[in-house]
Amino acid sequence: MDPPTEPDGGRLDELISDRRRKLSALRAAGVDPYPAGVRVPDRLAAIRETWDDRLEAGEASGTNVGVAGRLVLRRGHGKLVFLVLREGDAELQVMAQLDVLGEPGMAAVTGLDVGDWVAAEGELIRSRRGELTVQARGVTLIGKSLRPLPDKWHGVRDLETRFRQRYVDLAVNADARRVFAIRSRVTAALRAELTDRGYVEVETPLLHPIPGGATAKPFVTHHDALDIDLYLRIAPELYLKRLVAGGMTRVFEIGRVFRNEGLSPRHNPEFTMLESYEAHADYADIMQLTQALVQRSAVESVGTTSLEYAGRPVELGGDWPRRTMLDLVREATGRDDLDYDLPVDVLRKVCAEHDVGVEDAWGTGKLVLELYEKLVEHALWDPTFVVDYPVEVSPLARRHRDDPRVTERFEPIVAGRELGNAFTELTDPVDQRERLEGQSRARAAGDEEAMAVDEDYLRAMEFGMPPMGGLGLGVDRLVMLLADVQTIRDVVLFPTLRPE
Repeated sequence: MDPPTEPDGGRLDELISDRRRKLSALRAAGVDPYPAGVRVPDRLAAIRETWDDRLEAGEASGTNVGVAGRLVLRRGHGKLVFLVLREGDAELQVMAQLDVLGEPGMAAVTGLDVGDWVAAEGELIRSRRGELTVQARGVTLIGKSLRPLPDKWHGVRDLETRFRQRYVDLAVNADARRVFAIRSRVTAALRAELTDRGYVEVETPLLHPIPGGATAKPFVTHHDALDIDLYLRIAPELYLKRLVAGGMTRVFEIGRVFRNEGLSPRHNPEFTMLESYEAHADYADIMQLTQALVQRSAVESVGTTSLEYAGRPVELGGDWPRRTMLDLVREATGRDDLDYDLPVDVLRKVCAEHDVGVEDAWGTGKLVLELYEKLVEHALWDPTFVVDYPVEVSPLARRHRDDPRVTERFEPIVAGRELGNAFTELTDPVDQRERLEGQSRARAAGDEEAMAVDEDYLRAMEFGMPPMGGLGLGVDRLVMLLADVQTIRDVVLFPTLRPE
């Protein structure tokens, strides 16, 4: 019996009612359809790995196994029934025979529905058709399914259902299981690379009294006991840098951050960031770290640095080129004279020529950034470090040693998307105060994404900070790249959606 294919409302109600009747009958017969503490000694994947290349057709192993999984296929009737159990991505056949299980045992088997969780024990054999099989001496229901599983997904409505009902998506969609297996291996690789380099993993607060560490609109909540407003963190940056000031010279955190922004294929209000800080490093060092993190994640999650994304090849291996933002904008606009010293009205005209909207408060640095984001970023396919961002749009980055108009900041761009943000950190408390006060004025003027002045962070800087380099890497976007999926909803188990 195959699982039903998205039955209509009436048919679905009928199937659910039938399963509820079975549930009531099981309970009336003294059978617990949801037992606790079921012991399952063997994993399906391990059995496959050990036995797939052994046993001839019709041969018995002489080995007894105990397995469990979701029932995904049932065929046969009467004296012989075959069940297929799935655990993760591994599947194994179970053979139930009347002359072994008896009439009560076979009645229980034939009463099973696709979607039920089932345990079985017996000898492992190779069937006459060559299928690795458990010749069951016992079959037990360990979790009754009351709703039928669909067997395929199609159309926009089903995509929405996949994200709302991830438990169903994972049960029937092998590609969803593939993506989240890749995600698990990526986070493990990131941790391993940083740990190998002597970094210490830490945890910093999710609730911040002052929003900081990034330019973004925060979520606001209220703590009743203290009677204060708090903000879900938009970045862990300022707390991690406090730790470096305290003497923890290499720290990192992988965790959720929250930004009160719109939804898009690349944006979810809560997402996962890796942030790391290393004393005595600068942004050139962090470029090497970023490259190593991405390359190790690729090798350990998909086995190669040679990928295909959206039908186009992407090579993550080797050393990635470095291009300044200003040079890229000059090439895109055809204006060799474009410079940060140009009058603002000249840059506004350039923006107008390229349909880039502007605001009165923007200076030359912000205008150059807007031109870059409109004309350049989406066209950078091969891995590229875009370096030297304007001071105006980089309030936490150190000014460039050779050009005070820009900062020692970079973003890694792959397949037209920013994977992260990094810089040589600003450790001068006087300069930092001036920049945060400028941000605060912008916030007071109505910019909800501008930062506030964090006096405790400034106090930490005044105690003395070593030179350092920092990195923020978007884990979700990295997984999107490595798994070859186009929307962040495919890599977040439970994305934010409108209420049903």
